[in-house]
Amino acid sequence: MVSQATPSANEIFYPDCDGQPMANNTIQFRWILVIEQNLDWLFSDDPNVFVAGDLFWYPIEGNNTINNAPDVMVVFGRPKGDRRSYKQWEEAGIAPQVVFEILSPSNSRLEMDRKLLFYERYGVEEYYIYNPDNQQLHGWLRGEYGLEIIEPIENWVSPRMGIRFDLSGEELQIYRLDNTPFYSYNEVRQMLEQERLRAEQERLRAEQAEQARRDAIPRLLGMGLTVEQVAEALGLSVEEVNSRTE
Repeated sequence: MVSQATPSANEIFYPDCDGQPMANNTIQFRWILVIEQNLDWLFSDDPNVFVAGDLFWYPIEGNNTINNAPDVMVVFGRPKGDRRSYKQWEEAGIAPQVVFEILSPSNSRLEMDRKLLFYERYGVEEYYIYNPDNQQLHGWLRGEYGLEIIEPIENWVSPRMGIRFDLSGEELQIYRLDNTPFYSYNEVRQMLEQERLRAEQERLRAEQAEQARRDAIPRLLGMGLTVEQVAEALGLSVEEVNSRTE
């Protein structure tokens, strides 16, 4: 009998996509965006709170079949930054403490039961499910015996995030500690567009500054300055000055 070698943990591929869309409809997408972006802004001053939407979470090293991609997850104690997936063993063993799921008509009861079991098994402290079609919000909080249903959920304040859930209106409203509401979908879109425009303006300014320095090199050399003097005047290395004159 020929035995087959078992791949090491380093050789295992951990997919960051399952080929499925992040959301199945515009309503679900809107809520995912609103919650993820507002939480990101809420903790923007804390470098050790990581917020992500639709990111694959692998809790066990060496097993790529055990995973989930919460609609939104919040991890306290982990630095901000881009990730292709959340591999818990590379994150000091810290599991996401807070998870949100936004329901769509395609979500089955069996699917959601499996998600609840997964989150309970792998250490989630707070789990929230919101159904925008009927404005139902359900929540679970980790207790002595695992995740326990939160009752009542109306005006519940999250122990981890300090946000309050209000179901008294036509749809869920979430409030910060200072009682200001989360930004609406349109406000989120406007702020994201403003961020995109600012990034584009910064890129253009950087390109213009780079071009200005390039244009200044031959002019300064033509004035009789040495390569070393030009480098010092423009804040460049000698190598950079030489490379930009080639």
